[in-house]
Amino acid sequence: MKKLNKLFLLSYIPPFFATFFIALFILLMQFVFKYIDDLVGKGLPWYTIGLLMFYASASLVPMALPLAILLSSIMTFGSFSEQFELVAAKAAGVSLQKLMRPLILFSIGVSFSAFLFSNYILPIANLKFGSMLFDITHQKPALSIKPGIFYRGIDGYVIKVGKKDNATDTLGNLMIYDHTAMQGNIKLVTATKGLMKMSEDTSVMLAYLFDGNSFEEVQNSKDNFHPFMSTHYEKETMRFDLESFKLVRTNENLFKDNFQMLNVKQLNLYSDSLKKMLALRRQDFYYSMVPLYAFKRDTVSDSAMKNHPQNLHLSQADFITNFPKDDQRKIVETALNIARNGKAYTENIVKEIEGRQKLIARHEIEWHRKFTLSIACLLLFFIGAPLGAIIRKGGLGLPVIFSILIFITYHIITITGEKFAREGVTPPMNGMWISSIILLPLGIFLTYKATTDSTLFDREGYIKVFTILFRLRKVKKGKV
Repeated sequence: MKKLNKLFLLSYIPPFFATFFIALFILLMQFVFKYIDDLVGKGLPWYTIGLLMFYASASLVPMALPLAILLSSIMTFGSFSEQFELVAAKAAGVSLQKLMRPLILFSIGVSFSAFLFSNYILPIANLKFGSMLFDITHQKPALSIKPGIFYRGIDGYVIKVGKKDNATDTLGNLMIYDHTAMQGNIKLVTATKGLMKMSEDTSVMLAYLFDGNSFEEVQNSKDNFHPFMSTHYEKETMRFDLESFKLVRTNENLFKDNFQMLNVKQLNLYSDSLKKMLALRRQDFYYSMVPLYAFKRDTVSDSAMKNHPQNLHLSQADFITNFPKDDQRKIVETALNIARNGKAYTENIVKEIEGRQKLIARHEIEWHRKFTLSIACLLLFFIGAPLGAIIRKGGLGLPVIFSILIFITYHIITITGEKFAREGVTPPMNGMWISSIILLPLGIFLTYKATTDSTLFDREGYIKVFTILFRLRKVKKGKV
């Protein structure tokens, strides 16, 4: 039995890690295609892009891990079943449950590791990834001056190049508008020929200009007189500060309160705090609305009744007709203003409360996600292992098709339930656990069928059933 356990483990672990890294690579490529426009053309060093990929791959583990468990379990048991090794083991008195026992323990270990990863490592990876992606997406593109186009990438300058020799990096017919004084187009530098080079630390760009002119309009606010100054030069050097092109890292503390950057303990604390704040906000709304609007006496009607004591007893059944025409108009206008203000205030409070409820739901969704990942890994093993024993196919053919179909179904149910939970259609617990609730009966059913040597996917068995039904139908028609 020990040899069988060792055989199954050694046959299961290599495909597990192989499929895990393949799935992670495919998901990472999807991330690259999504953010390719934000990464290309900004002069980012290779280690910055590599670090971003590393953090992105950590955030993609929750999707790659369940798929790897499902695919590797189908491949392993499908291969053993295809080679009749499961049949030999059963003939020797070893049941499928005993053969699955070492892999069940391994899957439990993977599920527990997935929880630890999701609770302790994933929040840090999300924090690093989110802050770095924010900095990169807000980073300026690398310096790229094209002929005939006004370039505004350098702060305080607008540059136009007439022609450019790519072989010698020589520029011709340069026009440089200097806006550093923040007074408009008052300074212009032209050059017949020029050459631009970066400094060694890439913080400054040096422009060597030849045979040009400098035009400047001198501002004089005292007498509103604007003299014009023109200077000719044979050689001139200009310095452009390129600090704004460097990647500036944002303080990560600005992102650490996001629900994706919190562990289970922190999510509990934040959820409790948000719920208390929501209850206080509702209480404040009640105590501000009821005294001011529900039982407020109209000041205009009070003053009108004081000025007209004969109407104190309100002889007319219609309240408004007890007052003169001018007072009636004031009463109606005041009542309308009070109603409009109350309605606007109530609508704002309702929107605020809905926003707070959605924020609480996002925290609760993230809390349940820590556990659903671990449970999903275990459930997908109990689907993949018996399914592989039933289909009796190993390798990367049929198992891959079944794995993709099951995983896509699981993923669609998961994101649908999460969306319903975010929108408040269903409680977060129901939305996040609906995929596991659906997978559990499927895993039990497939395990039962594999234990009883069911021909669930045997084409000949279905053909026999339909043949019998077809013959019975003919017999019934003959009797009729």
